[in-house]
Amino acid sequence: MYAGTLSFDLLLGDVRSLKEKRSVVRPIVAELHRKYAVSVAEVGDQDLYRRATIGVAAVSGDAGHLTDLLDRCERWVAARPEVELLSVRRRFHGDHDD
Repeated sequence: MYAGTLSFDLLLGDVRSLKEKRSVVRPIVAELHRKYAVSVAEVGDQDLYRRATIGVAAVSGDAGHLTDLLDRCERWVAARPEVELLSVRRRFHGDHDD
């Protein structure tokens, strides 16, 4: 079994309130979940209206499939015109971990 996570640090575009932030972040979270069947949530910077941290997690029996899935999620977020992807942190956990 392999588990992988991504943590996206995002800079939001023309956002002036937390309400506007939600209108940008919620569709990204929902579409990642719908399109890629991953667990996803806003996991940080909830009190900052121009920044967001989104976490993605997935589990697979095949490391190659998991890598491909996380790559596709990363490319999809990077292509979003309403956000600037500042950084991505990727972690893998496999059978070899104790």
